[in-house]
Amino acid sequence: MSLLGAAAIRELAAALDLKPSKSLGQNFVIDSNICTKIVRIAGVTQDDIALEIGPGLGSLTLALLESAASVIAVEIDHRLATALPLTISRYSEHPENLTVIHADALSLEELHIQPTVLVANLPYNVSVPVLLHLLEILPSLNTGVVMVQAEVADRLAAKPGTKEYGIPSLKASWWAQVSGAGSVSRSIFWPVPGVDSKLVSFKRHETPGDDVMRKGVFQLVDAAFAQRRKMLRAALSGIFGSSAKAEAVLIAAGIDPTLRGEALLIDSFCAIYNASQSVK
Repeated sequence: MSLLGAAAIRELAAALDLKPSKSLGQNFVIDSNICTKIVRIAGVTQDDIALEIGPGLGSLTLALLESAASVIAVEIDHRLATALPLTISRYSEHPENLTVIHADALSLEELHIQPTVLVANLPYNVSVPVLLHLLEILPSLNTGVVMVQAEVADRLAAKPGTKEYGIPSLKASWWAQVSGAGSVSRSIFWPVPGVDSKLVSFKRHETPGDDVMRKGVFQLVDAAFAQRRKMLRAALSGIFGSSAKAEAVLIAAGIDPTLRGEALLIDSFCAIYNASQSVK
């Protein structure tokens, strides 16, 4: 198997008369070394079924096929979804290990094959919704590494009390422990993006509750950060009908009503939700 470099990527694009789409967030990886590095950081083994979102022209796909038992690639662009199996047949010794699904990742409801690891260069404009959606619908995803805009990576991996900490950090933590996994140069992409990128890794853990609870907790998280400088008793007053009721729920949950949302872990929002079920 050979991996794709800059010349091969441009050759494949030219053959398709493809111009990268800004609306689809298409920035193709042209450095095979970074593809190998991402797969290594993700710890992909022959026991894994890898899921890739937005495989594009196949540079990361080929690196995944070297390490995983099989790869599921979800591609929204019809031309790329059609061309990818042909490219893999040309460059890989095991093209039969690839399954291509032509779909919007946000529209996926289930997969017949259960992937164990997510490895992807996610489109900047939908990276957080895609990641959260996949964690929700695919409980088989145990680990993963995704490449996203640097600012988004910082938000996903942020800790309480920092300016980056907020809705993405908290919602991702419902399903997984998220950590920063390094930076990547803009020069590895074609076309070169106008922003920096970083890698984010995750490891799934047991969720704090069922889906009904999750929706209630996420509603609290959204309200707490709608105006993030507000104290929780004020920020949650809309949900509970008044700041007095919000304060009573917070006290019952063991939370200081004068704190702001940025001070709390997901477990604290769960405690608020549970208290709200009993405080009249």
